[in-house]
Amino acid sequence: MEPSSAPEALSDPPSSPPASESPRDPQSKRDGATPRIRLARSAGLVGVATMTSRALGVVREQVLAYAFGASDVMDAFNVAFRLPNLMRDLFAEGAMSAAFVPTFTRHLAQRGKNEAWRLGARVMSALIVVTALLVVLAMVFADQLVWLYASEYAAVPGKLELTTELTRVMFPFLTLVAVAVAMMGMLNAIGYFFVPSLSPALFNVATILSVFLIVPLMPRFGWHPTMGLAIGVLLGGLAQVAVQWPLLERQGFRFRFELAPRDPGLREVLLLLGPGTLGVAAMQINLFVSTYLATSQGTGAVASLAYAFRLMYLPIGLFGVSIATAVVPALSQHAARDDIAALRRTFSHAVRLTMMLNVPASVGLMTLATPIVALLYERGAFTSSATTTVALALMAYAPGLIGYSTVKVASPTFYALRDSRTPATVSVVAVAANVVFSITLVRMMGFVGLALGTALASLVNGGVLFWLLRRRLHGIDGRRIAVAFVKILAASLVMGGAAWLVQQQFELWLPGRALVRQLVRVLGSIGVALAVLLACSKLLRIKEFDEAFGSVTRRVLARLRP
Repeated sequence: MEPSSAPEALSDPPSSPPASESPRDPQSKRDGATPRIRLARSAGLVGVATMTSRALGVVREQVLAYAFGASDVMDAFNVAFRLPNLMRDLFAEGAMSAAFVPTFTRHLAQRGKNEAWRLGARVMSALIVVTALLVVLAMVFADQLVWLYASEYAAVPGKLELTTELTRVMFPFLTLVAVAVAMMGMLNAIGYFFVPSLSPALFNVATILSVFLIVPLMPRFGWHPTMGLAIGVLLGGLAQVAVQWPLLERQGFRFRFELAPRDPGLREVLLLLGPGTLGVAAMQINLFVSTYLATSQGTGAVASLAYAFRLMYLPIGLFGVSIATAVVPALSQHAARDDIAALRRTFSHAVRLTMMLNVPASVGLMTLATPIVALLYERGAFTSSATTTVALALMAYAPGLIGYSTVKVASPTFYALRDSRTPATVSVVAVAANVVFSITLVRMMGFVGLALGTALASLVNGGVLFWLLRRRLHGIDGRRIAVAFVKILAASLVMGGAAWLVQQQFELWLPGRALVRQLVRVLGSIGVALAVLLACSKLLRIKEFDEAFGSVTRRVLARLRP
């Protein structure tokens, strides 16, 4: 691409420090890359790693669907895993990064690596103590906890008891993932993105292997087969720690358990982490609420929502998380220099990139929900009726992609400005909205209404944050964002129409449930959809399309060069 036509960067090159002065990106020191190129590389690198992890997550769900279907057993497993997994989502999807990375980055720049490592060890020690206490309490009071959450399961013999046993086994996962995410924050702050972003993939690998290697052994010990899944969850959490530890040690980190409650840096992290967790918690808490309400919707309701959410979460993880992870350090740097203009440009561009990626993804999931679900899940214990219910839930979840992606960029912007109260307050509003939407819609649409309520609440969350940030930054390039959104939405709707027509035609040409035919139908429809999206983007001159595609692929291509 010629320099004159290069797309706008996520960071602001003129006001960024020279590459040689950056403590964050070892690669930039070697190749002299500008901040714009570094951030694009980071987003692309995180995107590749996250795509791998999310793809393995879908494979994991395929294996679980084949082995257990949308059954009472999977309902029990999903409810039991919801509480520790809620904590994982809160830590891993933004709160820990928003609270820890800016503070760690300042220590690194102002006090050097040794002080930064000391802060990291103290934060890790505090997390171990706090999460271990929560684990012990959860294991002791598991009966009461599960009863409050899923008392409806008592109507099915053994279902409530199995849920309780699985909860006790899986809750230590919380401590493992807290340590893993602290390590991820440190590695991100010093410019390492690939290994931390790839580490969640090991969790999926461990779960998949547990189905084949551990689940069959459980009956020999008198345990339910799903107990093997619970053991796989713990092994997956341990693997996330193990894969990052050597890289941190090579950079000079040495962990020493040390509780230092008076450390100003630790206090700052913990003070941000509390409201910060709440600030990014709306999606996870809303999912928690949906799961709770779904326990009264009959066999398979919880499992169907979980399968659908996994598919919907794939583009969030690939596009929303990759861009947000890469943009947090840039936002922190701009805020530390009080460069509001650069902060505003960074936020505006990040929003437009996420829209370019998530609006078409939302339309595509709604259009091709049924064939995608059938292709990925419909085999073994997963029946055609399950395909229908999961597809309906997926279509209801899909509009929430836009809200989710906005939150993932807007919340870290507030944290960079050392304002954790605003996103926390907005998150409470979004949770309240979700309760109202879900209770209303579940009466009208059944468990599908829960998915739609969650999606609507995410739009409320993102919209309010967007509006408040516009006031805080004295503008966010709103006209440009609005024009880009209209163009992207128009292109996406044309793409969706083309995908639907092609899918209908393929159904006539290649009928049947054979795997190869399903694969041809889905991939053919997606291929045509992408071609139409490309053509519309060129026709409407949506330059974000070129940059969004480039930000995801640039790092891969760079790695392939000699």
